[in-house]
Amino acid sequence: MVSFRIFAWWFVIGATMALSVIMLQGGIREVIVAQGSLWEDKLVELLTAIVGGGLLAGCVALILHRIKKP
Repeated sequence: MVSFRIFAWWFVIGATMALSVIMLQGGIREVIVAQGSLWEDKLVELLTAIVGGGLLAGCVALILHRIKKP
C-alpha cells in the first residue's frame, strides 16, 4: 500500500511538471489554435507526454524507495 501511495504522489508531481514544461514551450497554445480534429494529433500527443512524465517520476520514486529500504 505504501508503494502505491509513493507512486501515485510522484505520478501526479511528474505529470504536473510535464504539463508545465509543455505550457512553457507553447504546446497548449498549439492545441487551442489547431484546426480540425484535436483528438487525432495534438491532444493525444500532449496526453501521452503528460502521462509519460508521470510514469517516469513514479517509477523512479519506486526504484529509489526500494534502494533506500533496508
